[in-house]
Amino acid sequence: MKALHVLRVLSGLHAVAICLQPVFAGVYLNGSPAGLRMHEPTGHLLAYVGLAQLLAATIWWRKGGRWTAPAVSLLILVGEAVQIGMGIDRQFALHVPLGIALVASTVAFALWIIRRPA
Repeated sequence: MKALHVLRVLSGLHAVAICLQPVFAGVYLNGSPAGLRMHEPTGHLLAYVGLAQLLAATIWWRKGGRWTAPAVSLLILVGEAVQIGMGIDRQFALHVPLGIALVASTVAFALWIIRRPA
């Protein structure tokens, strides 16, 4: 199950990176512009990791895995695309709650896929 192993690694990386986002935002809100300089590129990186996760989840599904993995990965990726747009437009009324939902769903997905039997 090589595809499942790759999916586990990508989902774990995705979860760790998305958990850093609120930290970077907090650094920025605490008065340091360095926080925004870390928050923005990490957000873009998350979209690429999310795309790789979707690809790995689709391959795993096609090799006999669960169809829910690519479905959830797609929802997370779409959420991240909306999140990037809302952040660029400074629409914080949607950006903050969507960010919370993305952190929770990405971590939950990573825990779910890591616990899947091979």
